[in-house]
Amino acid sequence: MLAQACLAVGRKIKKTYRARQTPHGKQTVRQLMGHGAATNSIEVESPKDFDRVARRWNVDYAFYRTGPDKYLLFFKSGQADAITACFSEYSRRVLKRSKSHRVPIREQLKRAAAELARQPSHKKERAREAVHEDR
Repeated sequence: MLAQACLAVGRKIKKTYRARQTPHGKQTVRQLMGHGAATNSIEVESPKDFDRVARRWNVDYAFYRTGPDKYLLFFKSGQADAITACFSEYSRRVLKRSKSHRVPIREQLKRAAAELARQPSHKKERAREAVHEDR
């Protein structure tokens, strides 16, 4: 019984310790503003791609949706150097994705339809066999 009480007290201490820690990485705007540091914001189009890059740079940031496919990225002013490096890598990724050398699927379908239209049609001619006279 004493061991259970010690475990419960240990869990309580650990829980309060975690509650007092400031969160890092992706968080809500309210949590980021609660750090007490000055914040800046940048407009971002794809938060998923930025999220992947930002994890490597260990920056504190938050997204706020302003419209369809439009997000504001909030970050601490003190981490401006890390955010600059992170944002440059993110923009390289976005530009690389937009300059993809793959042909869009609709364009491929149009090309295939045009190719089929140019080829002569292969119609099977059905011919009946001669009927045997002895039947």
